Amino acid sequence: MARDPASVASLLALAEQAWARGDRESATAFFERADGRAEEEGDVADRVEAVLGLARGQEYNLAPGLLPVRLHAAYAAVAEPASRIRLGAALARCWAYANEPARATPFAEEALRLSEEQDDPELVADALDAALVSHWGPDDLPLRQRWAVRLGDTAAHLTSLDARLTAALWSLTVAWELLDLPRMHRSMHSLEQLAEESARAEFFAASRRLPLELLRGRLDVAPLLVERATRAAARAVVPDAVGVLHGMRGYTALVAGDEATCAAEAPAFEVYAVEFGVATVRAEAAMIWLGAGRPDKVAEMIAVFTPPVLAALPRDSDWLLTLQCVLEGALATRDAEVTAAALTLLGPYAGRSVVNAGAVMWHGVTDDTLARAYDLLGDAAASARHRAAALATYERIGATWWRDRLHRLLPDTPPPPTRSTRVHLHETPGGLWLVGREGAAVLLPRMRGLEYLHTILVHRDADVPAVRLAGHVVVEQPGLEVVDDESRRMLRGRLSDIEALRRTADTAELRDERAAIVAYLASATGLAGRDRATGSTAERARVAVRKALVAALARIAENDPSLGRHLRDRVRTGHQCRYETDPDHPVEWVLTALSGDPAMPRE
Repeated sequence: MARDPASVASLLALAEQAWARGDRESATAFFERADGRAEEEGDVADRVEAVLGLARGQEYNLAPGLLPVRLHAAYAAVAEPASRIRLGAALARCWAYANEPARATPFAEEALRLSEEQDDPELVADALDAALVSHWGPDDLPLRQRWAVRLGDTAAHLTSLDARLTAALWSLTVAWELLDLPRMHRSMHSLEQLAEESARAEFFAASRRLPLELLRGRLDVAPLLVERATRAAARAVVPDAVGVLHGMRGYTALVAGDEATCAAEAPAFEVYAVEFGVATVRAEAAMIWLGAGRPDKVAEMIAVFTPPVLAALPRDSDWLLTLQCVLEGALATRDAEVTAAALTLLGPYAGRSVVNAGAVMWHGVTDDTLARAYDLLGDAAASARHRAAALATYERIGATWWRDRLHRLLPDTPPPPTRSTRVHLHETPGGLWLVGREGAAVLLPRMRGLEYLHTILVHRDADVPAVRLAGHVVVEQPGLEVVDDESRRMLRGRLSDIEALRRTADTAELRDERAAIVAYLASATGLAGRDRATGSTAERARVAVRKALVAALARIAENDPSLGRHLRDRVRTGHQCRYETDPDHPVEWVLTALSGDPAMPRE
């Protein structure tokens, strides 16, 4: 083989010139020649630059060919920390872009560790980007939140446009994942500012603005953004530009209900997916064919996603997206088998926002598809729960197209009957009271408040006069204490217990219970701390009944906080007392002792 007469330095310079004018093919050829010449000459430093140049041109989702071999050869040949960081980060990106996160992670972690030992923010920024792409799976969102913020802080003062652009894109991506609208707009503004510095940044600004405008329902600006991105791509090297532009046109048509354009764009998705074996793009092809009104093509696209294939998908940046699109296709064709398989995998990720890698497009929330999947499979209660969650999210962020689509695909239906909770509250033959949910009931001593509560529950959803409840104990005499000494001691003891509990878990329930007891004790105390006395029979009855009920509810709450909270929320006291049932959380009250009652505590 004839020796390349050009020097490594000249080849690298030619590669950079081609890259700058948007000629990716020529740049790649020059970088490859530079790598070969540097290897011949044993020039490790220039070889590092050549292979890093090649890595810049990698396309997303495709098998990387010889790129990881070239990168690793240079990586193994260097010991200098800065080069190992850059090459390690490049190897991590190489494997992450190829949907191999397990191969990417070790290189990313070493690059990040080494970068933290160097006093070079550009190296830290490079390593953070590698860490982010290597931890792009559905379970790594907390890491991405922290690292994206750190990357933004690190890149803020760098002169490198690429570092600042990468930081802005990660900020936008994580904001979409969290549906943090203010951060989305702020990140988009940063991208627009960067667009003034380069054509490549302008491509990202135009393409990433589209999903935000579609969210707002501004279809009129979509063609302008597609045109702007097309012009920018002609002036810069953006390896995935062709695919992104197809996506911009296809998803705009989907949202617009433009079947003709969807039919024109869908074959490009399908051909690419089949030729290169890209699962995500095949799932997206199902979505675009769905927009074209071709359920036959949708069924063809999702047919390959058998349960074993779905279970084997790598948990990378495309995992949520692939499952979301496959589930959309399965629901459209009413494929129960694929729906059930996708539901099993996607179910634990309810409430998640589905974003195409790098904030290329937004695909709604998982609650949307989960609601329709549960409906198809016959679980009405789960369907209603996820539907309500999805609609609430869409309302919050102004996603009107997604909201209206869900209303159309899954119309509102009367809520399914809710399973009631069985609760005992009655006297036992031995004189003690059995109180609590079945299987967790406890025996309590006889209390006047339990007797009052029992009567109110017998007449639930109806007023029961306090005079009637307390009729057998209220007599016409002045000076009855609102709270007797025994009740006051018990309530103050409960206050002490609540304060102790709040030191470890200051919940809203404990705060509410404390406020109720404090208010009640305050109402029983007059000027100078003297005990307050009641007046008329009706007023004394009101006070006596309330005092007894508060004491009983406090005792119940000690053993079953949720039952105590339910009763505190549903029992009304005053001159008229009342228990109001909760149709959303029905309770089956057992108010008489049953022979062989399974709820009775055993010795």
